[in-house]
Amino acid sequence: MTQRRLGKKPARLDPRTYRLSASLSFRLPAPPPAVNWAADADWPMWCNDRLGCCTQVSVASAIRTWTGSALTPILLSDEEVVANYSAESGYIENDPSTDQGAVEVEVLSRWCRDGYERPGQTRDYLTAFGYINPKDTQSVHRAIAMLGGLYIGLTLPQYACVGNNDWVIDPAADNSIAGGHAVWLHGYDSDWLYLNTWGGPRRMSYDFFTTRCDEAYGLISRQNWTNLKGVSPKDETMDDLVEELQSATG
Repeated sequence: MTQRRLGKKPARLDPRTYRLSASLSFRLPAPPPAVNWAADADWPMWCNDRLGCCTQVSVASAIRTWTGSALTPILLSDEEVVANYSAESGYIENDPSTDQGAVEVEVLSRWCRDGYERPGQTRDYLTAFGYINPKDTQSVHRAIAMLGGLYIGLTLPQYACVGNNDWVIDPAADNSIAGGHAVWLHGYDSDWLYLNTWGGPRRMSYDFFTTRCDEAYGLISRQNWTNLKGVSPKDETMDDLVEELQSATG
């Protein structure tokens, strides 16, 4: 079986982080019953079989999803993912003691501030991000539909770290906590949330999500989530998206 690594440090929620709430009067209509921005995408392992770099795998997954929906898919290389992990976390190649994972809000803050490696460009910058309440299903759906996905953190039980089965609540399995894991949600329907992890697609039940998710962030990317007309696939300008996100500061 392919080795799998975890690497999300405990959630550190910054009170200054914008908050996206379903109660706000967004200009977009109610989220559709189903959406999947990367249903047919292929997902590399991105070295998450040997390094605890899941926070940067999720960055690469977001870029792949956005660019594949707005223009042409951009796929980071293993080397770029590891370079981004090193730049943010301090990991040094061939020094296992430095492979300590990362804090999601710090990964996102650095993405906004300093950018990360991206093929064909000097840097990739995140425009803004906002906290989403994982137990607020309408906000989760709205973020995935409006922003192209959701960057989340999970505390995974041991049974979720083996095999390729759907992630569902299983009281009979080994529920001892293996550690924290970052993933990128790129779709949903009435029964499942859709993501990629450890080199492949996966489905997650809503019960598993609300039980195991301890942080979730909607991301805005002016660089990746715009088409040739300069708007998102949902025809929102980036300025409008940022304004909507900032209006929810809490």
